[in-house]
Amino acid sequence: MILHEIETKSREYIEELQLQRLKVVVEKVAQRVPLYREKFEKTNFSPEMLISLADLEALPFTEKQDLRDNYPFGLFAVPQSDLVRVHASSGTSGKPTVVGYTQNDIEMWGEIVARAIALAGGEPGKFLHNAYGYGLFTGGLGLHYGSEKLGMVTVPVSGGNTQRQIMLIEDFKPEVICGTPSYILNIAETMEEMGKDPRQTSLKYGIFGAEPWSEEMRKTLEEKFNIKACDIYGLSEVIGPGVANECHEAQAGLHVAEDHFYVEVIDPETMKPVPDGEEGELVFTSLTKEAFPVIRYRTGDIASLTREKCSCGRTTVRMSRVKGRIDDMLIINGVNVFPSQIEHCLLAVPELAPHYQIQILQKRTLKVLELHVEMKEEYFTMIGEDPISDSVYQLEKGIQSLLKSQCLISMEVRVHRPKTIPRSEGKAVRIIDKTKEPIGS
Repeated sequence: MILHEIETKSREYIEELQLQRLKVVVEKVAQRVPLYREKFEKTNFSPEMLISLADLEALPFTEKQDLRDNYPFGLFAVPQSDLVRVHASSGTSGKPTVVGYTQNDIEMWGEIVARAIALAGGEPGKFLHNAYGYGLFTGGLGLHYGSEKLGMVTVPVSGGNTQRQIMLIEDFKPEVICGTPSYILNIAETMEEMGKDPRQTSLKYGIFGAEPWSEEMRKTLEEKFNIKACDIYGLSEVIGPGVANECHEAQAGLHVAEDHFYVEVIDPETMKPVPDGEEGELVFTSLTKEAFPVIRYRTGDIASLTREKCSCGRTTVRMSRVKGRIDDMLIINGVNVFPSQIEHCLLAVPELAPHYQIQILQKRTLKVLELHVEMKEEYFTMIGEDPISDSVYQLEKGIQSLLKSQCLISMEVRVHRPKTIPRSEGKAVRIIDKTKEPIGS
């Protein structure tokens, strides 16, 4: 279902609209946001210099540290009396990043999320089971308002209490489910433990995001639930979920809401744009956000772009699924690798459940990496309960060999009994840095 005419407009039309809106937002932040006024002065940029979209390269970048340095409200472009809501990050590495919304921002956000849900197969009058967390995290409320805007019957169940989630899925019979892929997988496995078949539910479509996930994880979720699983992208600094979403027809890249966001991909080392089809760091500029517009915000997410018309009929630029985050990238013996690449390998091993953690350990003077995985229940039953059996040893060596051939990395592998790796009720924690844990923890 195509909700807005912009989704099928010509590239010329889309880019002209973006340029008009870009000029307005750049002028606005130059007048109202001290940080941008200072950045523009330092780079000798003035809004009058913005003649074409290519001129955007002359503008300075915005980084997460800018948000922390201006905590809590230093980057807002409207007075606090115009705000109707604020959201914030978890703040696990210090002060959280805080973003704000006017009433117009909330309305616009609902519209783009409604588009995202429609892209993934949602329809008015159908039920949507929303298992994203509510609160300061933008996921739950973002999907909630978009679902209501589309005219769906929204079930605001949030995360956790998995058995209750299963009861509501069975009783309310939703057509769409939303959540992090790791938590939705947790729901499926819990159903199986209860003797229930996830494939027999009413679900037809899944909208999953908030963490990088591989094509193999998509296949796993689609097979578990007999659904079409689509990726949603967003981040609170830009607006929240709905910045881009896959269409259920093609599942070949996420359509960006280009009337509200201008997207670039840059080389994170040279800071220069890369050609379409080439991977780099996603950079977003707000085109319509009132309270908290950002200019060339460096997301840290790795992806690529294509502008070819999609088979679903839409002409908006598509971003690839996020490969990983720059700060999640591991360097193992000089080779760069993302957790999603490791996940890609692991889900091809039939003996393994789709759960894993990478632990960073300190051994003498060196930091070493260990990959912890777990066996499927049926394989564990077959080989018996001896944790040091030859079968487990051979499985560990086989995984090491697979990682060596496909990811070009060498790391220790530890295979564990079923249900030993912590399950997610929100975003999955894939990397555990044991070297930063306090003594005695």
